[in-house]
Amino acid sequence: MYRVCFVCTGNICRSPMAESVFRSHVAAAGLDGLVEVDSAGTGGWHEGDGADPRTVAVLEAAGYGQDHRARRFRTSWFDRLDLVIALDSGHLYDLRALAPTPEAAAKVRLLRSYDPAATDAHGSGGLDVPDPYYGPFDGFEECLALVEAASPGLLDAVRAAMKEHTA
Repeated sequence: MYRVCFVCTGNICRSPMAESVFRSHVAAAGLDGLVEVDSAGTGGWHEGDGADPRTVAVLEAAGYGQDHRARRFRTSWFDRLDLVIALDSGHLYDLRALAPTPEAAAKVRLLRSYDPAATDAHGSGGLDVPDPYYGPFDGFEECLALVEAASPGLLDAVRAAMKEHTA
C-alpha cells in the first residue's frame, strides 16, 4: 500500500478538497486498492469537525464525494506515510521541521510542484494553494482548480514511485 496524506492548516478546506479530488483520480486509475489517500491539519482547532460547508459545496458541484472528519497531523505518521503533501510553503516548512529524520523530511512536497503549468516565480510561495477560509466563495473554486491541475502529475509521481518499490 502506498500512502499519501494532504496537509493544510485546519484540515477543513484545502486538504480535504485535495484528498477528495486525488482519491477520485486514484479510483479512476484503478489504484484504489493500492493507494491510500488521507488528510490532516498542522493545527488541531477543528479536530472532529466536517469539512467547511463551502468546500463541500464546491466538491459536490464538481461531482466529487467526501466524508471527512478533521484531525491534526502527528509526527509518528511519518513512518507509515510515503508522501506528505503540503498545500502551501508554510505547511511545507512546518512539516519538514516536525519530521524526525532527514528521510522523513524528504517525504514532504508541495502539491503544486506536481502541476507542470505552475511557476515558482516568487520562491515556494508561488506554488501555494491560497487559503480560501477567510475569503469569498470563489476562493474555494480557485482552490479546486489548483488542486485539479496538480492531481494528474501527482498521480504520475505516485505510479512511478510504486513501480520503484516493486522493482
